Amino acid sequence: MKISVKNKLGEKVKDLTISDSVWNIEPNDLVLKKMIRLQLDATRQGTAKTKTRSEVSGGGRKPWKQKGTGRARQGSIRAPQWRGGGIALGVVPRSYKFKINKKERVLALKSALSHKAQDKEMVVLDEIKLESLKTKDIKNIIEGLKLQGKILFVTEEENENLFMATRNLGYAYHIMAEDINALDLVNADVLVIDEAAVKKIEEVLK
Repeated sequence: MKISVKNKLGEKVKDLTISDSVWNIEPNDLVLKKMIRLQLDATRQGTAKTKTRSEVSGGGRKPWKQKGTGRARQGSIRAPQWRGGGIALGVVPRSYKFKINKKERVLALKSALSHKAQDKEMVVLDEIKLESLKTKDIKNIIEGLKLQGKILFVTEEENENLFMATRNLGYAYHIMAEDINALDLVNADVLVIDEAAVKKIEEVLK
């Protein structure tokens, strides 16, 4: 599969041949959905807690005798049916994390990358370098490339200027190639990646 490599002004520099085994597979949406769910569930705190009848205060004495009152028998005023009583089968702190195997993780990432390449939502630049950390510099690049929506910038190496320039924008984000993941790819409308990062991703996923 071939894709155009552009400069920061949006001008074509050359063609780049990318690996079909990484960027042009038949996406497995079921595994991709599973991976996204894993990432989202891992962010949940799981600290919700309700008190059971043994944890609420009061209710040590039987409210009335067992027989002879004409009322229903009761053992404690802190039973679930009483106001202020404990909660039956309530939520308790738990972890929402679950595991998927390594092959599924790789397949999910390849599926997300293939979606971007096949749907023409991927832009490869010869390099992504900013002279300063000013937000207007990255805005100029976005305008030059005529990009819209949420934009994910991926570079092969750490790029502090790019990180600082994008963090004030609610629609642009930057990560390194080693941190690329299915959730960020799916959330982005456009993937902007430098040529070096493409090669690094191919080396890892081949």
